[in-house]
Amino acid sequence: MSAIYKDDQEDWLTVCLKYLLFVFNFLFWVGGAAVLGVGVWTLVEKSDYLSLLASSTFAASAYILILAGSLVVVTGFLGCCAVIREQRSCLSVYFFCLLFIFLIELVAGVLAYVYYQRLSEELKQHLSQTMTENYAQPEKTAITVAVDKLQQDFKCCGSNNSHDWMFSVYISSKQAEGRVVPDSCCKTITPNCGKRDHPSNIYKVEGGCITKLEQFLADHLLVIGAVGIGVACLQLAGAVLTACFIYLLYKEEEEDFGTL
Repeated sequence: MSAIYKDDQEDWLTVCLKYLLFVFNFLFWVGGAAVLGVGVWTLVEKSDYLSLLASSTFAASAYILILAGSLVVVTGFLGCCAVIREQRSCLSVYFFCLLFIFLIELVAGVLAYVYYQRLSEELKQHLSQTMTENYAQPEKTAITVAVDKLQQDFKCCGSNNSHDWMFSVYISSKQAEGRVVPDSCCKTITPNCGKRDHPSNIYKVEGGCITKLEQFLADHLLVIGAVGIGVACLQLAGAVLTACFIYLLYKEEEEDFGTL
């Protein structure tokens, strides 16, 4: 009687784990879509500013999330097939895929967090130099476009303030045609509007573009880190459920073999 009760209890556990894994796979796909979406959104929406950053850590975190999100779509399908067919070999592959993706997303989350910690120092050291030395220079079109977009999007002028442009290679050259700031500093852009740096004409923001860009990137790094680590934890829970399911199937196979 106790043996029959034990078998029924194990069957019940197997069925429960099977349905839990189906629910997990649904959440897994949703999480994967979120990871993929955040990665693509980061690169598409923030790509203009990547040329202003000294390191590629910000972009690397986004690329890792895109890789992880793409793997989730394939792995989620594999997981559903493995659970339906109750094959230990497929479930074992699914288990190791979960662990692999868990590590990838954990790396993306940690990279985002580490970069978040040194973002302010990097911008202070690099952004001012980039704007003054590379703006409107030959073969530096990407930086010029990024700086113009930065100043217009965030309504700022100069890395710390508009006076930073006094040390610019561009402003010191004939190409500037007497401008004291680039035209992108102007509240309303018109030809040669950068010749007048009065507050009524150009943006005068406390902290300059560094403060604005730092806050912007910091907010998005927190999103990357939170999504990466959050979904990684979800996948770790799925890996535990899968391991339990594999164990129960193994015990059932052993018992079936023993009755033969």
